[in-house]
Amino acid sequence: MAQTVTEVLTAATDSVTLIDAVNGGTYNVAGMTQAEINEMVQRNVDHLELILAYTDPDVAGDSSNKSSYTGAITTGNTYISNNS
Repeated sequence: MAQTVTEVLTAATDSVTLIDAVNGGTYNVAGMTQAEINEMVQRNVDHLELILAYTDPDVAGDSSNKSSYTGAITTGNTYISNNS
């Protein structure tokens, strides 16, 4: 059975949570280098960008509020830039 837009966005919330937690200093990054942390954040930013571009289901064209996802992309990119 194909996923709905809501199901896809709900699954993508894990990436939002991770990015926000890393940025807020609440994600356990013990034992990771800054480069590894940045790579992890980048993978999640890339995942969100991919999800928001989906056309099957039509996430890209759906009118759902996607501000938490676009905000996490901005936060992740800023975090990487500030910690490179």
